[in-house]
Amino acid sequence: MQFDDDADLDTSEVQDVRGSRIPGGRATVGGGIAGLIALLLGLFFGVGPDQLGLSSGNDQPAVTSSSLDQIKETCRTGRDANAKEDCRVVAVVNSVQDFWTQEFARRDGVYTRSPTVFFTNRVATACGTATSAVGPFYCPADRKVYVDLGFFDDLRTKFGSSGGPFAQAYVVAHEYGHHVQDLMLGRAQDGVSGATSNAVKVELQADCYAGVWAHHATTTKDPSTGRPLLSSLTAADIRDGLDAAAAVGDDRIQQKFQGRVTPETWTHGSAAQRQQWFYQGYRTGDMARCNTFR
Repeated sequence: MQFDDDADLDTSEVQDVRGSRIPGGRATVGGGIAGLIALLLGLFFGVGPDQLGLSSGNDQPAVTSSSLDQIKETCRTGRDANAKEDCRVVAVVNSVQDFWTQEFARRDGVYTRSPTVFFTNRVATACGTATSAVGPFYCPADRKVYVDLGFFDDLRTKFGSSGGPFAQAYVVAHEYGHHVQDLMLGRAQDGVSGATSNAVKVELQADCYAGVWAHHATTTKDPSTGRPLLSSLTAADIRDGLDAAAAVGDDRIQQKFQGRVTPETWTHGSAAQRQQWFYQGYRTGDMARCNTFR
């Protein structure tokens, strides 16, 4: 996975609140992988929702000028994205949103760009406050993606993913898949679990949308340069993405942390389903082929 060294990164699409203090309060689960991680914590540590502190709130994260300046100073070009993890995520956000902007326009629609918020430990959102334990998530109430970059280490060390830059890109693109759903369909998790539930279908569609972006990533032109921001994506990168998708499959996680698989409690789909739908999007490049609700 290689970005155009000379491309300029748009850091305005990232809000960096790492290191800022968020007042107390409880955590809430947003969208995306968040609910899965919270469920995992309950299974692994033997605690319930009350102990996890899952409740609502409406504070917003405080974006400090120093944190924004740091990103702006260190994440200038594609060369920075090829060298630094936080800059790489900035570049992925830029690439994903360039694609969806152009795809919506091609379909006579308008894509509303959504910022990604970097945080550590705890963050306040329009969906409530959340701790790092919930993993990356999308909040439909403020239409922002929230990422604690430490999750990418957990994906490899705790969930058994092979890791790699594209595993990180898959996670970010999946969350933006939820933003696309919000803009086009108004679909979100409905609190109902099970292998055939709406919750699973929403997550699998977001996986498929991540694959659609990956299909077009190296041909989507950056408006500022006229060249693709992502210049190279290899078969090994796609394997890393597929491996990450499998690592966060409900069956894989349940077997690992509770020793049995219980499909009636699934919220995201099996490892095989998550791989299947990501690859469906990647193979076809057609969001119309991502109808998991049929």
